[in-house]
Amino acid sequence: MKLTKTLLATSALTVVAGAAMAEDMANSMTLVSWGGAYQASQQKAYVEPYQAMHDGVSVSWDESSAEAVAKLRAMNEAGNVTWDLVDVVAADAIRLCDEGLAMEIDADEVLAAAPDGTSASDDFGDLLVSDCFIPQIVYSTTFGYRTDLVGDTPPSDICAVFDLETYPGKRALEKRPINNMEWALLCDGVAKADVYDVLETPEGQDKALAKLDTIKDSVVWWNAGADTPQLLADGEVVMGSTYNGRLFAAIEEQGQPIGMLWDAQVFDLDGWIIPAGLPEDRLARVMDFVKFATDTQRLADQAKYISYGPARASSAPLVGKHADLGIDMAPHMPTDPNNAKNTFLYNYEFWADYRDDIDAKFQAWLAQ
Repeated sequence: MKLTKTLLATSALTVVAGAAMAEDMANSMTLVSWGGAYQASQQKAYVEPYQAMHDGVSVSWDESSAEAVAKLRAMNEAGNVTWDLVDVVAADAIRLCDEGLAMEIDADEVLAAAPDGTSASDDFGDLLVSDCFIPQIVYSTTFGYRTDLVGDTPPSDICAVFDLETYPGKRALEKRPINNMEWALLCDGVAKADVYDVLETPEGQDKALAKLDTIKDSVVWWNAGADTPQLLADGEVVMGSTYNGRLFAAIEEQGQPIGMLWDAQVFDLDGWIIPAGLPEDRLARVMDFVKFATDTQRLADQAKYISYGPARASSAPLVGKHADLGIDMAPHMPTDPNNAKNTFLYNYEFWADYRDDIDAKFQAWLAQ
């Protein structure tokens, strides 16, 4: 059962008050994330400085965020939640919150204020899309392409993904309906403002799948964010979708011959949820860590390692240069005006409501 706001405030205050006593906290945490360059940025920006301040605290990673909803459901059913803090996209946070699998928090009680005293709730603002969600980053899912495999006219429009004549070759798409269905409808003539109204109908879902059918035989399906950069690096696909930070790492850090297709990039949020029902000592440690890891400086520090926009307004002015490359990170953010000329805003609540049903339909279509 979900904690009520009143119980939550009392619980959070108790935990925060007790957080000063290290002997009351667990000495280990299991954090769940996505692996690859993103998880590495969390390790450098959050975990290593936290461990430097708290001798003897061990942190282990589980790279299961893509399966977080199903795994937390199973853990809850078994009465054995082994995770302490879980990185999820906003729509999954909403689902977990609605099912009582994630703990509700009062942002102003649990999270640090901005350096100028602005409350956490005002600093995060509209990005607090769920009572259980602690935002970290704004990122986008977009496309990369092999610059040496697209001829003299690099793609500049999302519908190049469906143009096998101009851009022959394999495409990499994520093995789930999210984003793929939206792009398919956009490229089948549906107006941006109407996409989710169309997609909530069986006919609209069929329309999206029919458009995807036109390239199905040329698709390599991926499950992990690191897959597409590797497929591009190996020349196995001519273009593919993934998270913009993964493409940044491939282009800027690895020097791969890859270009960015920002058109119709899908903005999304990523952040933490705290599993419901943690023992007091584990919860105390998590609360102490998450207050540190989501403060203004730490979220700005993460942008030194990966091109995702920090979720706090107060962090944005602190975004500077890449920690190793020395390049200005601002132009590589999905929110940069040059990159955000045509964006698509992900509908968290739509996917929280329709995800299970459309997932089943999508997987059945894949199997055909």
